Amino acid sequence: MSATSTENACNSSGDTLPTHIVVLGIGNLLWADEGFGVRCIEALQRRYEFADHVQLIDGGTQGLYLIQHVQEADALLIFDAIDYGLEPGTLKVVRDDEVPRFMGTKKMSLHQTGFQEVLSLAVLTAKYPQQVLLIGCQPQELEDYGGSLRPVVKAAMEEALALGVSELERWGARPALRETPLAPREAVTLDELALTAYEAQRPTAEEACRIGDDRFLVKDL
Repeated sequence: MSATSTENACNSSGDTLPTHIVVLGIGNLLWADEGFGVRCIEALQRRYEFADHVQLIDGGTQGLYLIQHVQEADALLIFDAIDYGLEPGTLKVVRDDEVPRFMGTKKMSLHQTGFQEVLSLAVLTAKYPQQVLLIGCQPQELEDYGGSLRPVVKAAMEEALALGVSELERWGARPALRETPLAPREAVTLDELALTAYEAQRPTAEEACRIGDDRFLVKDL
């Protein structure tokens, strides 16, 4: 379905459907639960197909480089790990004008500072999406370089994806279970960084220092 064919369409509630939907996962795969948002996007694309006016983006830690995607979106769905001070794995859903405030609840990394600025810039330029939904997950571990999602956060992905798919359906994204496997290099997250490959290829702590390069660590004299 093209974007123009949805221009005057409405959902069951009578609301006009967005013509350009952006689904964005942000975070850093290399720091354990910080990768929650990107892993959600990866799983979403591998499981579902969507209408042509839906764009899935692995936003990583791009910060202000994502501004164009946000400004062009009529509806924006964000997956991210956010420290709300809740129990690990707890999901919190935030909508519309409240999203920028919650993105700055407690900075965990530079990517959140950058994306909060993206949303603020979209507001200042009067190109803020008409509908925004943030699905945030409380992380458990962020200080494990090269680590993966902790079990409680990985388990929370299923509920997060269900919430996201439900909203996308309401927005007219037409999610359907994928029948055709992704072609090589079609995935938004590189195959080499896909969850299964990433976890399988991680070196042991003995093989690779996970707290920094020991050549530069302070040693007791």
